[in-house]
Amino acid sequence: MKDHRAERLADILVDYSCEIGKDDLVLIRGSYVAEPLILAIYRRCLQRGAHPAIRVSLPAAEPLFYRFAQQHQLEFVWDTDRWMMENLDASIYVISDTNRRQLSRVDPERQSIARRARKPLNDIYLRRAAAGEYRWNVTLFPTEALAMDADMSLEEYEDLYYGACLVDADDPVAEWKKVAERHAALIDWMQGRNEVHITGEGTDLYLEVGGRTWLPADGKENFPDGEIFTAPIETATRGHVSFTYPAIYGGVAVEGIRLTFEGGRVVDASAERNEAFLLQTLDTDEGARVLGEIGIGTNYGIPGFTGEILLDEKIGGTVHLAVGTAYPESGGRNGSAIHWDMVCDLRRGGRITVDGDPLMEDGRLVL
Repeated sequence: MKDHRAERLADILVDYSCEIGKDDLVLIRGSYVAEPLILAIYRRCLQRGAHPAIRVSLPAAEPLFYRFAQQHQLEFVWDTDRWMMENLDASIYVISDTNRRQLSRVDPERQSIARRARKPLNDIYLRRAAAGEYRWNVTLFPTEALAMDADMSLEEYEDLYYGACLVDADDPVAEWKKVAERHAALIDWMQGRNEVHITGEGTDLYLEVGGRTWLPADGKENFPDGEIFTAPIETATRGHVSFTYPAIYGGVAVEGIRLTFEGGRVVDASAERNEAFLLQTLDTDEGARVLGEIGIGTNYGIPGFTGEILLDEKIGGTVHLAVGTAYPESGGRNGSAIHWDMVCDLRRGGRITVDGDPLMEDGRLVL
């Protein structure tokens, strides 16, 4: 049975987020369970005169790969994947997991090998996106697995998700343009400022962002969206931070993460659960212990933790930090095979100041 909200989401993704037009080469990816949304996007791309291709995955294939692949297979990169990264005009990836823990028992080093091998593809993707040559969007199709991670029924999760997407508004695109206006005002306030100070339970962290570009997240590259972000100066982060929620990466949930920074690098890291995975991932390469992003969540339509970073990093009243590679358009210079977002909830006593002026108090934007 079709959900009209998925149909409306497809309209927004094709016409607003990715602006698909005639002769665009478009790749649509996702699990087979996202068929309703994938086909809705595919149909609209065809109607706009584009050349869409669908790459549907089988969720059980990934754990088989990491279980049986030999070293040369872990390091192998298809020429077709390289060609697509160099030639696609746009791509839409639909998160649609059926089992969020199926990689939990995989040796983290095997995942690191595969990530390092694919870093050149990621570099192409980041360079072309920053140059405006490549449009991309990551979105989501509600599944039972995603709902269970959020401790919800599927119906409740669907309502939360589509509500955060604003699809039931009379004019969803107009609503997202209003979000863009609010983000523009926040970024205007940030201009010319440098020192960001984040405090909260177990957190006292200083970052510097002078000369970096703050970017708005208005539904163009993620959907739903709702944040402003930039890349901290690579050598200036200092202090410590405790992350509120489990940080899920490569199918592994790491809980109770605490990081200490000196001179921009993580010098001490611990976790209450899956600490070995955390340390292994931070040792992926030279850039994995440096922050590539600070983002401030502004979507107050997402009430709390869901276990999906696409949503959790946007929660209004939170800040997220990503170790690893930076987005070039922000002015960041850090490179890595990883980009791992971790969320700190500031809604209970947390605070952000910028050059001493308050930006957020108890999760509420002061501006």
